[in-house]
Amino acid sequence: MSDSWARAALGAYRMAGALAYPLVGPYVGWRVSRGKEEKERRRERYGFAGVERPHDGPLVWVHAASIGETAAVTPLIREIAAEGIAIVMTTGTVSSAAVVRERLSDAVIHQYVPLDLKPSISRFLDHWRPELAIMAESEIWPMTMRELHLRRVPQVLVNARLSDRSFRRWRAASSLAEALLENLAHVVAQSSVDGERFHVLGARAVTVAGNLKADTQPPPLDEKALAAMSRSVGLRPVWGAISTHAGEESLAGQVHLKLREDRPRLLTLIVPRHVERADEIERELTAMGLHVARRSRGEEPDPTTDILLGDTIGEMGLYLRLAGIVFVGKSLKGEGGQNPLEAAMLGAAILSGRYVQNFRDVYQRLLKDGGARIVKDGDQLAREVQTLLDDPQARHAMAEAALASVEDMRGALGRTLQALDPFLQPLRLAGGFDRSPRQIDRR
Repeated sequence: MSDSWARAALGAYRMAGALAYPLVGPYVGWRVSRGKEEKERRRERYGFAGVERPHDGPLVWVHAASIGETAAVTPLIREIAAEGIAIVMTTGTVSSAAVVRERLSDAVIHQYVPLDLKPSISRFLDHWRPELAIMAESEIWPMTMRELHLRRVPQVLVNARLSDRSFRRWRAASSLAEALLENLAHVVAQSSVDGERFHVLGARAVTVAGNLKADTQPPPLDEKALAAMSRSVGLRPVWGAISTHAGEESLAGQVHLKLREDRPRLLTLIVPRHVERADEIERELTAMGLHVARRSRGEEPDPTTDILLGDTIGEMGLYLRLAGIVFVGKSLKGEGGQNPLEAAMLGAAILSGRYVQNFRDVYQRLLKDGGARIVKDGDQLAREVQTLLDDPQARHAMAEAALASVEDMRGALGRTLQALDPFLQPLRLAGGFDRSPRQIDRR
């Protein structure tokens, strides 16, 4: 694919954006109606700032698409904010905005990410005037990258990864990929595989730092909520299916029905990845003859409850502490997997399907150390849950191995800060902070 084709493709993208801009209003309105946007903040999608820029000093723009990326960059943001550098942080979902409010409200100004259309992104950049843009994982937006390049704003992709599918697609459009990735001043990749992929596609400077998610803290917890829930659960055996996608909730329900024959007091915890599906999930499980209690309604499990549906945002710390055995979703009925590290940090024995490409390196480590097991279908999942319920010693051994795996994977934060140092140092000088970064683990 030629460079001229790549330029033509980018030109077509810009033209399509210009034509689509008048139609954006109905689209955003539709998202508001579905609870995917905050109505009072929808103008931020067009680049209109919700607040003033804090001062004329240096400012960094950090973008994380959703909850997982937001959690991953939280320690990094803390380190940058400690340097006295202002940060505007954008996210793309209501749930991730809630996480920012809970964990970073004292360190960043939060805005919803502007749509990748020239009027929106230009308006955003004209207001915030960032000196550095840090994007998390795989956020590659053509118009945003072009406008940052025109303003000579360095762009760094951190905790960067490329799934098998994304890599195949970008490689099929290699000239286009190179035309975009050459705008990146640095790519800080999660793994050597990810680093090589970005290099092949045209990224000029690539560093492998590891997965920032291993350097995060366990999800926070409301101790009173845990105490109340623990009283309701009592001594009942509990297992959980977390970050589930369509099809995996009914699968968890089938596992519960099989195991309930020998364990009538069993409680199954289901935490869907997208809580807006809760009504649909409840109907599905109820149709299977299961009694469901929903956390969003303040319902606690009683002796008749089969399923506790964790349909709230920001309570993963509560849910993971209830279940000693956890199936991590988007791995049997979905594809790509979800992050198992939080479960590992909180002492769970981890089960997963085979489709975990997005967390391949993490699962390889967990499997090697004995902290996780792979299941091929619902029947095998039921057998593994039953085995672990029957053998507390094996369950505890898995949990300890998973925690040890996390400890071995730590250090990505220090290496990422090291890669960012050439870009942050001028901002320290500009802001009157002529000092070296605070010493942290740079393994």
